[in-house]
Amino acid sequence: MTKLRIAIDGPAGAGKSSVSKLIAERLGLSYIDTGALYRCVAFEMIMNDVALDDERGIRRILADLKITFKMEKGRNLVFLNGREVTAQIRTEQVGMLASTASALPFVREALFEMQRRYAEKGGVVMEGRDIGTVIMPEADLKIFLTARPESRADRRQKDIRAAGREDKPYEELLEEIKRRDDQDTQREACPLRPAEDAVLLDNSGMTLEETAAHIGELAEKKMGPGACRRS
Repeated sequence: MTKLRIAIDGPAGAGKSSVSKLIAERLGLSYIDTGALYRCVAFEMIMNDVALDDERGIRRILADLKITFKMEKGRNLVFLNGREVTAQIRTEQVGMLASTASALPFVREALFEMQRRYAEKGGVVMEGRDIGTVIMPEADLKIFLTARPESRADRRQKDIRAAGREDKPYEELLEEIKRRDDQDTQREACPLRPAEDAVLLDNSGMTLEETAAHIGELAEKKMGPGACRRS
């Protein structure tokens, strides 16, 4: 397997997870959803009634945290302390809390080493908010994937409906995305921003498959001729 390292950063709803999975499958790389790590912390905080100002409680969660990933039929399953929580960590409540908790320096520090171990192995597609700037600044290819808030809200609504969950008004989803963007870009610790050498890609008018194909072409140029990929 190639040791290529691809970092994909960007705001919520840009399609980073779906695109990263497609690229990983196409190029034969491992897929690491770093955002899921923070969501797992937030999920545990909610389940255990641990508040943001309860540093001792959060540190206890971090000390016991065991997160693993498993690709199954095109889905990247997330296991938290042995329990599959893929769907549970994708709620808006968990996402908002994860964004806030990720700004706490001791939370980022605790998860940093876990992410660095994935990065050092190579042969990975890692996506999140600060992969190209903090976690894997040595990545061979850095992408900052974004889209207009309106496009992201529309995608989010379609995802919710496809999953059979309770529908939300478009306006409410748009407001949540704008609020999340403000929270991610204005936080003091590692704010969301593209790396200086990142390729900026606005996929507002592209499908996720077209986005993955475009990034895949950029990656293949980095890999060189004769690079192996999964069929």
